[in-house]
Amino acid sequence: MKRVLLATASAFAVATAVFVAFVLPAEFGIDPTGVGGALGLTGLGGSPPQDLHRTDVDLVRDLREFELAPFESVELKYDLAAGDGFVYAWEATGEVVFDVHAEPEGAEPGVAEGFAQGRDTSDAGTYVARFAGIHGWFWENRGATTVTVRVRTTGFVTGATRYHDGTAQPLELP
Repeated sequence: MKRVLLATASAFAVATAVFVAFVLPAEFGIDPTGVGGALGLTGLGGSPPQDLHRTDVDLVRDLREFELAPFESVELKYDLAAGDGFVYAWEATGEVVFDVHAEPEGAEPGVAEGFAQGRDTSDAGTYVARFAGIHGWFWENRGATTVTVRVRTTGFVTGATRYHDGTAQPLELP
């Protein structure tokens, strides 16, 4: 029994030391020992976690549905400030081509940063804006029958726009 307790205590001590010396600096930018900075680990985890408690922007729950005829496409973009984001889930009644991308505020027309592309019938996750601008999806139905795309989002968005047939249609947020 003494060996088990000693092994457990030793493992806990090593895990704690690894967490303090390596994980905290790399993932959270916290370096109480200075080892993370000396090894170049500080800030490897990207930007620090965002404070999700907001009082200046309402939390918006949005639901959109689009029908896409064969070879028809639509885009849905949300206005986001840098560091703001949303939780999302979309589903389609058939396979669609999708592209998740964002356009920085003030950028030249056509300038966009892509995040994901593919073919699927659904996707879900979280999205956090690295910069202020419009952020969202492009879907295209390359099938022979009409497809319905349904999108649910919840987040700190300040506007929404639908792009279809060369026009931009501002959408009301709930």
